[in-house]
Amino acid sequence: MAKAFVFPGQGSQFPGMCKDLYDAHAEAREMCQAADRLLGFSLTDIMFNGTAEDLKQTKVTQPAVFLHSVVAQRLMTIEKPDMVAGHSLGEFSALVACGALRFEDALLLVSARAQAMQAACEQNPGTMAAVLGLPDEKVVEICESVSGVVVAANFNCPGQIVISGEVEAIDAACVAMKEAGARRALKLPVGGAFHSPLMQPAAEDLKAAILKTDFHKPFCPIYQNVTAKAETEPEIIRENLLKQLTASVRWTQSVQNMIADGANEFYEFGPGDVLKGMIRKINPDVQVG
Repeated sequence: MAKAFVFPGQGSQFPGMCKDLYDAHAEAREMCQAADRLLGFSLTDIMFNGTAEDLKQTKVTQPAVFLHSVVAQRLMTIEKPDMVAGHSLGEFSALVACGALRFEDALLLVSARAQAMQAACEQNPGTMAAVLGLPDEKVVEICESVSGVVVAANFNCPGQIVISGEVEAIDAACVAMKEAGARRALKLPVGGAFHSPLMQPAAEDLKAAILKTDFHKPFCPIYQNVTAKAETEPEIIRENLLKQLTASVRWTQSVQNMIADGANEFYEFGPGDVLKGMIRKINPDVQVG
């Protein structure tokens, strides 16, 4: 019997997020107020009172999802996890949950990541698309056959992959995916080509911040997006985080490896419950809470 804590990424935000936790718990209020001070603007005011459009700004979205996730996990009465993982941005919440990063250090990294990604989106315009109903290998094969930059960015669960790259290359790939039998190949309302080579400027911008941040030995393994493997060495964790922005999110493989290593109870912390649905599709036999 092993418990796994998992944390969602960008896209799970909603107006009023975390307000119920803030109102009900002194610890939540302390963490939210600390976040506002560290960031130098009232993130919580946007989270509690902002519109969906306000929350869509990358510099707001990423710290907001991170903060909600970490607060929710801190308030849970479940004992410590045996392993953790996070989807894209969620990896930073997971690093706090396993003790590899301090809350404050992780928040500053998330803020730097958001700003670096925003700048990279402006420098290298791109987009993403969801592909449903094709095997992973077929999606990768089609991406490799299309001219221009397009890659399989998120392996979310069997039959659900997100591709990322240049707009024209994504358009061509979507046509090819449908011709190959995809149930859907639909462009997503995102600001850029996340987890693709077009994020290289962001990776370079974020590198300095990651290198000067202290990473600690976690008390349990973290299954990182880049390798989908259990990691416990601070320097390897740091190296994988440096690669994360331009590499694929191997979520399906991460969950499969966690289950192979004994995880049979998964708990999602953060706004929404998108990961629960993915985990059920990856393996319907595990408990998801």
